[in-house]
Amino acid sequence: MKFIHTGDIHYGMKPDSNRPWGKERSDAVKSSLQKIIDVAKKKEVDLLLIAGDLFHSQPFSRDLKEVNFLFSTIPDTKVVIIAGNHDCLRENNNIITFPWAKNVVYLSTPTISSVYFPDINTEVYGFSYHEREVKENIVSGLSIRENDRVKILLLHGGDVTHLPFDKNELNKISSSYIALGHMHKHEVLFDRHMAYCGSPEPLDMTETGDHGIYYGEIDNDTRIMKDFEFIKISNTSYISLTINVTPETTNSELHTSLIETINKKGKQNIYRFKIKGLRDPDIEFDLESLSSTLRIAEIIDDSEPKYDFAKLFAEHPSDMIGFFIRELDRPNMSKLDKKALYYGINALLRTTDERGKT
Repeated sequence: MKFIHTGDIHYGMKPDSNRPWGKERSDAVKSSLQKIIDVAKKKEVDLLLIAGDLFHSQPFSRDLKEVNFLFSTIPDTKVVIIAGNHDCLRENNNIITFPWAKNVVYLSTPTISSVYFPDINTEVYGFSYHEREVKENIVSGLSIRENDRVKILLLHGGDVTHLPFDKNELNKISSSYIALGHMHKHEVLFDRHMAYCGSPEPLDMTETGDHGIYYGEIDNDTRIMKDFEFIKISNTSYISLTINVTPETTNSELHTSLIETINKKGKQNIYRFKIKGLRDPDIEFDLESLSSTLRIAEIIDDSEPKYDFAKLFAEHPSDMIGFFIRELDRPNMSKLDKKALYYGINALLRTTDERGKT
């Protein structure tokens, strides 16, 4: 029995909507489902498991129709879905009454239920959220009856407000595989008995690394996993990088360094840069033009001007500059105090320079 495990697709989400690339990212989130369908066709999978949050919120009728059409293009693949915290099945939710394609099963109950597919001798267990939070571990003590069926458990959660289950307890359940959703980074647990699929597309800057789906094959006779692999779906990654500068680093040099880094790692990715190190006090890094022309979500300038405070104090022992240094230049300074010192000294030195010119 061959299957795909996915979830946290968040169809309809509009990430980075205020960015130049916002529309493209929104389209990528939607098109990730088409990519998954394409893999299902190519691999001729028997089962497509969606472990919650297929939709980012309560879907519009047009979104349901679009998604259902995609599922209808793989009629020989059974699609089993549970609702997560984002697309929970609240009262009058149109997911429940929607006329899904014949190959689609929604495990819509708020407690564990199952569906059995005789032609692949596989039973899938799961439940759907009916509220945004499930604070009780409703799968604690869950027992699945021993038989000759391939048994898969489909769950969404794993934190204190979203099904706070015990992974070690879950691992003891008599099943061939436990397909988890909710966490957006993929992770394999207990020698392929359990896994988080992660989101097929990264949805914000915290979701670094590769994103995709799991493909697996379970032996129908032994009911043991015999093939299991991660398939990358996303072409775009969120990448956080630190750029180190020195007092010799110029604004143009930093521009060039950032552009070279982006060209090397891929222009299709989205970047968050943090600038660290000591810089020339007379240099102010102006990088706004880069953020408007390249896929840079954020630039954090944590560089510090390299002041010689001992020399400055000797030159200004009794004026405001000396006072400022005496009050703030001390061991174990907080980050906030250090910034205040740098900004204050910079402003005072500029004022002093301007007065000297008049």
